[in-house]
Amino acid sequence: MKAFVIIPTYNEKDNVSALAKAVLEQHPDLQILFVDDNSPDGTGSIIDELIAGNDRIHVLHRAGKLGLGSAYREGFRAALAMGADYLLEMDADFSHDPGTLPLFLSAIVDSDLVIGSRYINGVSVVNWPIRRLILSYFASVYTRWITGLRVSDCTSGFKCFRRSTIEAIDLAHVTSDGYSFQIEMNYRCMEKGLRITEIPIIFIDRHAGSSKMSGKIVREAVTLVWKLRLRTILSRLLGK
Repeated sequence: MKAFVIIPTYNEKDNVSALAKAVLEQHPDLQILFVDDNSPDGTGSIIDELIAGNDRIHVLHRAGKLGLGSAYREGFRAALAMGADYLLEMDADFSHDPGTLPLFLSAIVDSDLVIGSRYINGVSVVNWPIRRLILSYFASVYTRWITGLRVSDCTSGFKCFRRSTIEAIDLAHVTSDGYSFQIEMNYRCMEKGLRITEIPIIFIDRHAGSSKMSGKIVREAVTLVWKLRLRTILSRLLGK
């Protein structure tokens, strides 16, 4: 089994060394692919040092800050080229607990996509301001209402895909970013009739650095769900 944990980074120098160690300790078949957007704080150089001492760590160096969605798309393509059987998404800031990774690998055996959910057992979020918690929770409610997704945490970025799932989705047609990328990937899995499983996680607000959340990301997500809904309606009308 080859399982790649794809981790986008931008100014994460305080986290990458400890995170790499924690991830690789979870399972001998796990590998890491960092996708660094030319971090001004030198994150890319630290990752290069990690690679020099461990052949289970890889990196894509990009020219600049090109967005979360494009980081995952490039990371997925690179991991597939390296023979990945499973592809996991994970944040670089320890908000996603590396100790949960073995649970994803167990759940993916009978699934095509496994989502780490903050809301499947109530609300499992630590250290978030109430405003952001409300925004995240109701973003999932809103998304389910508009798109018909049967997922409790539509914007979660802690996931595991089968290789065949990514190949079925066709990344060339996935163009969204931020929260929208997570929603669109879930939606395309639903469109294909793939098996989606949620497992409970505890989300802990970032250890170091600063949040990448922006108004643009929120606005894109609001717009995307209506585009997806319209696409569903048109597909039904055209009998596709």
